[in-house]
Order: sequence, then structure tokens, then C-alpha cells
Amino acid sequence: MSTMKAAIYVEPGRIEIVDKPIPAVGPLDALMRITTTTICGTDVHILKGEYPVARGLTVGHEPVGVIEKLGSSVTGYREGQRVIAGAITPSGWSNACMCGQASQDGAGTPHGWKSMGGWKFGNTIDGCQAEYVLVPDAMANLAPVPDGLTDEQVLMCPDIMSTGFSGAESAGIRIGDMVAVFAQGPIGLCATAGAKLSGAALVIGVDRLPGRLQMSATMGADHMVDSSKQDPVEEILRLTGGRGVDVAIEALGTQATFEAALRVLRPGGTLSSLGVYSTDLTIPLGAFAAGLGDHRIITTLCPGGKERMRRLMAVIESGRVDLGAMVTHRFKLDDIEAAYELFAHQRDGVLKVALTP
Repeated sequence: MSTMKAAIYVEPGRIEIVDKPIPAVGPLDALMRITTTTICGTDVHILKGEYPVARGLTVGHEPVGVIEKLGSSVTGYREGQRVIAGAITPSGWSNACMCGQASQDGAGTPHGWKSMGGWKFGNTIDGCQAEYVLVPDAMANLAPVPDGLTDEQVLMCPDIMSTGFSGAESAGIRIGDMVAVFAQGPIGLCATAGAKLSGAALVIGVDRLPGRLQMSATMGADHMVDSSKQDPVEEILRLTGGRGVDVAIEALGTQATFEAALRVLRPGGTLSSLGVYSTDLTIPLGAFAAGLGDHRIITTLCPGGKERMRRLMAVIESGRVDLGAMVTHRFKLDDIEAAYELFAHQRDGVLKVALTP
């Protein structure tokens, strides 16, 4: 077999399945046969034309699969081994990697900021909503899946779990902190779980969908705020006795949630931004204390690489978090258009879909 099925970006509003050649394997690459993948909110931005990628590009960046073929210089792995690779695939040797910012490996390319650092799958190279994906710099990126863990248990590791947890990590959450997480979609739910694991004493989940607020409690939220019924800023300030939270994590990517996250911070608090924004942001003068409030605003791109993936799978294997419940729907790759329609419109209580070739 020399061709494979792949979901490609055609034009705004249109992703479809086509036949493409199976990629040739270079010396440092590995060919992964996809057994399970999923759709991310960023893929929806691509579908809508809000984030530009090349026409004909295979989309998707969250692969779980089996090594089909190894490059001639790749050692330490075997064909037939179950593996995952992060959505971010650093080379391990770039300036960004040497500076400790592996997720930014690739930033400053001719794509400009649109390169999104080390995000290559489904962005600058063919992604994994396909039967096969070519993994670059395989020895830096392939992470063996522990025996006993299913595809769906580790499906969140390549992006959603890594991104959400990094929102807590970058914010420097300390034992006893109070944390608010705005939006309880997949990334926000993982940020909620990450905040709890980091030692937060109070975690407040904010959303407007009842099913997501219920899942927020499962992921570790102590209080849930329904923003369709309450002003989240007023309610969070009430829950914290007017003090404000130590950390607010913004996981949606809108002006409204960004501004609300800023308004609930205590003096010297940290706003940890995980959203992908499609328009310019405005920082309100009062909420920012005219720049005199000792606030920190930080952004984080999903950490990748095999050590990051190993750590995340170790957390799952230990039983400290179970993200399998976030897979609410399952589709075959051939039905990907229906999967996108469901996911993009957040119908039927969808959180994440599992796609199987």
C-alpha cells in the first residue's frame, strides 16, 4: 500500500478525506501508524479559516499509535511499539531548546508568529488525522506508552493535558493558593486538574454549560460558577472574601474571559493565558491598576518532547488523574466531517472525540 486516507484542509469551512502518499521516512524520522487521534479547538480555528494553513495540509496534532517504520539513524525504539508524540515536536538541538524553551523551536521562521513555535503537526507539516503520520526528530519526540494504559487514557497527553497542566505550572501555583479557571472546555478542565495537583486549596471553575461544570468538579474544582447565571467576577470575589485569587487561568481565548481573569486577581497575582486569540486584546486600565498592581501576565505554548509525554503518562499511570472521561464521542476517520460539525458546535455535551482510522 502506497497511499493512505488523510483529512486535509481545503478551504474555510471545509475539511475532507482524501488519499495521499504514505510519507517517506528520513534518517531521523519515524512513521507512526495512527490508532487513535482527536480534534482540538485549534483545528476548529483552522476549519473556520481563522488560523491560516496551506491548502491540502493534513490536519491534527494529537497522535497515539504504533511505530510502523524507523529511520536509519533512530535508536532506542522498535517497530511495533506503542507510542505517543506531543503536539509540539522540538528538535532537541535548536537555539530555543538550548535556552530551555523547547516549545518555541521553530519560532522566527518565515511563517512569523503564525508558526506557533514548535507546533508543526497540522500547522507547518502534515498532521495526524490520517492513517499514518511522519514524526520528525523521533528520538526527541516518541514516548512509549506504558503497558496497561489504553489509547483513550493517554489521548489527552500530546496537547490538552500538557497545555492545561502548563497553565498551572507556568503560573507557579503554590500550596494553599486560590485559583480561578475561566472556561471548562478540555484545556480548562486539564488546567483545573493541574491546579489541584499543584497544591491549590481553592479551585474555582467557570463556564456556562452545565455538563462542563459537572466535569469540572470531577477534575478537582471546589466551586463551580455558572457564568450564564452569575457575574463570575463578583462571585469569585465573594468566594475569596474580596481578596481575589492568586492565579487566574484563561482557557478560552476571548477578550471577555481575559478581562474577567484580570479583574479577579489579588494585587501581585498572576494571569496565566492559555487561549488562542483571533483578535487583538485590550487591557483595561482599572483592572490592570494602571500598570502598578505587580500583576504578571504569562502565556504558555503546550510543552512537548518525549520527557514531557513520559511525565504526563506517569501521572495517569499513578491514578492521580483520570482524563478518559473527557472522551465523550467516538468516530471513524471516514466520518470526520460529522465529528467536526459536532465538536465545533459543542453539541450533545461533547468534550473530546476519539477518531480511529
